[in-house]
Amino acid sequence: MDELSEKKEPFFFLINFLMNEVRIFTKSEIENEALLIDFPNITNVNYQHATIPDFVWKSFPETLEDYKKGFDRVQENIRKGNSYLTNYTTKTKIETNLSLEAIFRLSKAKYKALVPDEFVFFSPETFVEIVDNKIFTHPMKGTIDAEIDNAENILRNDPKEKAEHYTVVDLLRNDLSMVADNVQVKEFQRIDYIKTKQKNLLAMSSEIEGEIKPEFNNKIGTILQKLLPAGSILGAPKPKTLEIILEAEQYERGFYTGIAGYFDGKNLDSCVMIRFIEKENDQLLFKSGGGITHQSDLISEYEEMKNKIYVPIY
Repeated sequence: MDELSEKKEPFFFLINFLMNEVRIFTKSEIENEALLIDFPNITNVNYQHATIPDFVWKSFPETLEDYKKGFDRVQENIRKGNSYLTNYTTKTKIETNLSLEAIFRLSKAKYKALVPDEFVFFSPETFVEIVDNKIFTHPMKGTIDAEIDNAENILRNDPKEKAEHYTVVDLLRNDLSMVADNVQVKEFQRIDYIKTKQKNLLAMSSEIEGEIKPEFNNKIGTILQKLLPAGSILGAPKPKTLEIILEAEQYERGFYTGIAGYFDGKNLDSCVMIRFIEKENDQLLFKSGGGITHQSDLISEYEEMKNKIYVPIY
């Protein structure tokens, strides 16, 4: 990635959660549709106007009892002081009459990609952008059902959601400081509206920016290696929290919560691969979760995990 960015050659990339698998797609591979992409600054998809079909959407989340096993393990580590924020996730079997490609084409999201016969994601969450040697990140932490009365105020002032958001903003501000100078929070606790057929959500985001240090200019790979895994889907402190996740989660995340991005020869835009459906032996699995702190309530976290099992098709 450093080599391509130093040559100013455009490329698209996928990095999995554990950073032990990186896929790089050149401009010609993107044009030949080795995968389908729809990002703000790149798309290789021709959309034909299609009416949204009546579609079947059933999810089969794990039982509260099973969810509680991993949740309790996370909470035990938080009580011991090993972590103060752990992003705990699970996989859920889903049934739908839509193919992965149909989900890709019909869903609406800031960032979408389809790796044929493997997975699709429709993510609202930017990881980092680099524009004219400035770096920006937009941590998204905290969601609520938009239909709840006074939902925005409740989300902004909920002690648990607030603590989680503050922690991630602080973590990512520190992360950016490794590769950038003059790091500052430019926008704090912005509320975004996410529309879906199943349920409309409000999500809380902030914006942090800095100026890339001279030694990291045109070194996209090195910058990402310093910043990954993404704090918003891991927790803090990073190394110990990663150990807790690997112990508590009873499945492999794979590319879920990894990073996808496009370098156009000068600037970078990337996202966190959340809102993620994977195909495994003809079975579709939706991966979702949320941040756990010492204030977390088992039932609320279980409900949040289930709330995120949706497709933004409307």
